[in-house]
Amino acid sequence: MELGQSIYKIRSKAKLTQGQFAEIFGVSQQSVQKWESGVSVPDIDKIIKIAKYFDVSLDSLVMGNDNRLVEEMNNTEVLKPQFKNIHDWEFYSSNLETEYKQSIEEGLDIEAYKEVFASVSMLPKGEIKKRFGDILFDIVSTAKIREDYSYVEPSDLNQIQMMRRGADEKYPYDKERLKDKIHGAWLGRICGCMLGKSVEGVRTNDLIPFLKETNNYPMHRYIYRSDLKNIDLSKYKFNFGSEIYADEIDGMLVDDDTNYVVLAQQIIDIYGRDFTPYDVSKAWLYFQGKDAYCTAERVAFCNFIKGYEPPQSAMYKNPYREWIGAQIRGDYFGYINPGDPKLAAQMAWRDASISHTKNGIYGEMFAAAMIAVAAVTNNVEDIITLGLAEIPQTSRLYESIMSVFDMYKKGAPKDDCVRMIHEKYDEHSSHGWCHTISNAMIVAAALLYGEGDYTRSVCMAVETGFDTDCNGATVGSILGMANGREAISDMWSTPINNKLHTSIFGVGTVSITDCAEKTLSHIEGL
Repeated sequence: MELGQSIYKIRSKAKLTQGQFAEIFGVSQQSVQKWESGVSVPDIDKIIKIAKYFDVSLDSLVMGNDNRLVEEMNNTEVLKPQFKNIHDWEFYSSNLETEYKQSIEEGLDIEAYKEVFASVSMLPKGEIKKRFGDILFDIVSTAKIREDYSYVEPSDLNQIQMMRRGADEKYPYDKERLKDKIHGAWLGRICGCMLGKSVEGVRTNDLIPFLKETNNYPMHRYIYRSDLKNIDLSKYKFNFGSEIYADEIDGMLVDDDTNYVVLAQQIIDIYGRDFTPYDVSKAWLYFQGKDAYCTAERVAFCNFIKGYEPPQSAMYKNPYREWIGAQIRGDYFGYINPGDPKLAAQMAWRDASISHTKNGIYGEMFAAAMIAVAAVTNNVEDIITLGLAEIPQTSRLYESIMSVFDMYKKGAPKDDCVRMIHEKYDEHSSHGWCHTISNAMIVAAALLYGEGDYTRSVCMAVETGFDTDCNGATVGSILGMANGREAISDMWSTPINNKLHTSIFGVGTVSITDCAEKTLSHIEGL
């Protein structure tokens, strides 16, 4: 800002005419006119007098860059962020509908505020919405559990273990077969993830007709770019044309589902098997940027930066605290604890508790325990049963997985089981689509109805919808471990070409066989 403009602003703010201003400083009105128009400038003694009279600094008067001048010029707005630039995952008030659903499912007594949550959700993104969101977070944080709530769901590890039915038993594994199983687990996860990645975000009302049109229903192979030829894609809401398919890749694409397995391997390398939740939070900040994390993980990452340590990092303004994010992170803890589901689940808790609570934590513990069991058996019923033994019997997740198990045992057709999952959780709602429980139910159903066959199981996990890449990856990991590398057809492995691309700093692209070899070095007593 030029000096003349500063003088004009100061004079106008003081409601002085040019004549009155001239009289105060002993000059003519014409001099003031020339100062403000930039034709001439005041002598230095006059500049000093003007600054002293209006209590502004010389810098602010001459160059217009002082905060006091900004305030004097009536530009007194408090420094605020540009709310439009804040991602919704990082702005709690953008997710109040999710917070309300989540809190109700947890049994919190907040129904009296339902209309408030709905009304604030409709406000434009800004300071007012943020302030209301802060108030609603305080309400949620202090709410009591309803008296009629029938579940008991702790987040503390000791309390979780008190409510599980696990027998603390370790199961012997075949050391001769372990290398093949570990390789199978890595490859199985990666191939299952790739299968689902091409349609991540699709809903089944688009997915099933598309698969039928491409002669891939029931699903039995990857989707290829060549499948899109001679198809009118405009009739689908999902943008199939923008995705990447298995016939146009050289190695597994970067994906958070696979990044987390490699990141867990790095954590064990650095901190050892006794790593803590805080160690995991440090590794997250060190190995990846903010945009590598989604939903609950993004919230936790931002909370780390603000100084919140685990488990507070999982609790502060985190409406996604029971979403699927942790369930996709537990595989490595199963890999390195073959036959020891309890320890696999404990390690998974250390990881999950930095970003999730309750069933969000149980999902990772369940997945890690199943993989640890799969190292010693390929019986899917035993894998699921012993995985469930590591989470509270009093939880919604336990009850939901048992409902799938019971339908299967009673001989219910696969389609009936899938329909039951879709009736319980709405795939068109982001909360239902991305919740731990809905997706864990799909994992269990795919394992059971796929009867241990890799292709049938990963395909069912994907064609059922919801979080397709996550579920394909988890099912693939479990069965890759249970059946070994040789049970995975070249149809699945060839496009991957033994390459895994990651976005982890200092890691980049890795060889799958190298990852498997390093995993063996992390197994205690091998």
